[in-house]
This record gives sequence, C-alpha cells and structure tokens, in this order.
Amino acid sequence: MTMKLYCFGESGNSYKAALALELSGLDWEPVFVDFFNGETRSPEYRANVNALGEAPVLVDGDFKTGQSGAIQAYVTEKSGKFGGKTRDENYEIFRWVLWDNHKLSSTAGMTRFLMNFLPEDKRPAEVIAFNQGRLKGAYELLNAHLEGRDWIVGDGITNADLSCCGYLYYPEPFGFDRADWPHIDAWLTRLSQTPGWKAPYDLMPGSPADRA
Repeated sequence: MTMKLYCFGESGNSYKAALALELSGLDWEPVFVDFFNGETRSPEYRANVNALGEAPVLVDGDFKTGQSGAIQAYVTEKSGKFGGKTRDENYEIFRWVLWDNHKLSSTAGMTRFLMNFLPEDKRPAEVIAFNQGRLKGAYELLNAHLEGRDWIVGDGITNADLSCCGYLYYPEPFGFDRADWPHIDAWLTRLSQTPGWKAPYDLMPGSPADRA
C-alpha cells in the first residue's frame, strides 16, 4: 500500500519527512496541503487529517502520525534506514532531532516565514533580528560539530541529518549563507549528492512557482 504524506513545498518540516521517505525507497506519494489558503485551519482537515491543524501528516493504511520526527522514526522502523548502529547512536540521533526541532528548525522556519511570506509592511524587524541572533548560535554549534565529520552521528546518513537539513536547502533568505559555514556547506553538499536526493520544491507539490 502506498503511504501518503500530507505536505506542501514551502514547509521545511514536511521536507524532513518527504526526504526521509524518498531516500528510504519506500512507496509513498505526496498529498498537497493548501496551507496558504487556510486548509490546515479548516474543520475538515482537523477532523480527517490532523486535529492539531499541522503538516506534515503520514498515513499508512490504518496508521497515522504527524510531526516530522515521529514520521522519520516510522520510516526507520519500516525501512531499517537512518537509525543508529548502537543504542548509544540511537539516543544521539534522538538528541539531535530534538535539538533541531527546538533550536534550529523552529527558529529558521519562523524567521523565513516572517521575511518572505508576510507583506513587507508587516515584517517585524526586531523579531527577525532577534531570531537571526539565535540562529547564528545554532549554526555555530552545528558547524563546529561537523568539523572532521561527514555526518552528524555515526558514519552514514541518519535522521539527525535529515532533520537538521530541513530548512537549509531553501532559496528564500532567512539569515543563512552556506559560505559562512564551511563544514555545514560541505555536509549539505554530501547529502545532496546522495542518490535520490531532491530539493524541497522538486520533492513536494505547492512551490511558489506553482502559484505564480
């Protein structure tokens, strides 16, 4: 049975789940969520897809879950890929997924939204600057961790990599320049050279070009 991922192109959290599915080799298909026209806030979506009004959501037969980290864990259970080789590695992957969700992706996603998807006169400059300061600290930590390493945990791609990269491939500006962070840049290049890798707007429906 083909798994369905409710997602949309602009969503970095959706991208984390979609990229895990795509690289896993599992049979899946995207289902476009019209976020910018309010679909996730509709009673139908909340009743039938996700009561929290969020994307991504994975549906596999009778199984359903939201949250990119939970979806990645399910992909690992189904495919045997992207987990650790030891108990310690599994906990280290979990630690990095939680770190990303709290320190990196949540701030990057909000900053990118404020800078690109709001009318210019409604973009809060002080909030954006504050967020970019927090992001700089996250980039510094990740860049230092990746010095001398190919991957965040262990010797291959894991959910730690697939989580932390979620917003870093997007073209819209939010205060991240790969040239400023050479170890992050090299890591993103390695990941993008993995067979089957696709950029966010090539992997999921609903890119800005679709609405142009």
